[in-house]
Amino acid sequence: MGKNLRQQRRGRATPRYLAPSHRYIGKIKYALEAPAQGKVVDIVHSTGKKTPVAIVKFAGKNELMIPADGTFVGQDVGFLGSVATGSVATLGNIPEGTKVFNIELRPGDGGKLCRSPGSAASVVTRTGDNCVLEMPSKRKVTLSMNCRATVGVPAGAGRSDKPFMTAGNKFHAMRATNRMWPRVRGVAMNPVDHPFGGKTKPGGPITCSRNRPPGAKVGSIAARRTGKRKR
Repeated sequence: MGKNLRQQRRGRATPRYLAPSHRYIGKIKYALEAPAQGKVVDIVHSTGKKTPVAIVKFAGKNELMIPADGTFVGQDVGFLGSVATGSVATLGNIPEGTKVFNIELRPGDGGKLCRSPGSAASVVTRTGDNCVLEMPSKRKVTLSMNCRATVGVPAGAGRSDKPFMTAGNKFHAMRATNRMWPRVRGVAMNPVDHPFGGKTKPGGPITCSRNRPPGAKVGSIAARRTGKRKR
């Protein structure tokens, strides 16, 4: 008998496949309360995140924020009413050409876009009640003027310049973010361990029916089409 497939083992929710969420510092999102000004109390490392986390004190209550590059302890951040690095404002109040991050997709969702170190979008233009942003991938995104964003670039850029050097370092880094590593290819397994295992030539189809049993449902499930699109 071969082993269960990876997706079958994940479904059992054993400790190997569960996220170490008890180590996480908490969710980082904008507060729903009225705009206020806060002061950075501390900048700490957060397990599972690639950016540092700023602990900001708003009227006696601590909130977690993604700090902008150059943020320091004691700095005033939040809704300052001016477009300064680290301040939070709606897209309608941010000048064109400004770098922003932790952008809301919908007003009030707390921030979804450009949250990784060094990734920032640029405000391009405004059309009616919407604002057009250029993402790091050069793709244009249209969002509501009422969506909030932080001015600047997320701190922690350049973290990938240092190589991992050992497989163990890579494993622990991926484990903290709840990602399985290394990930063995199905075609590299034996036939008893995976439907794609064994000899790969001439090779079999990777499509399968949606009604196949769990041990055989791999590849392109109920695919409408396969292969490259003809231009």
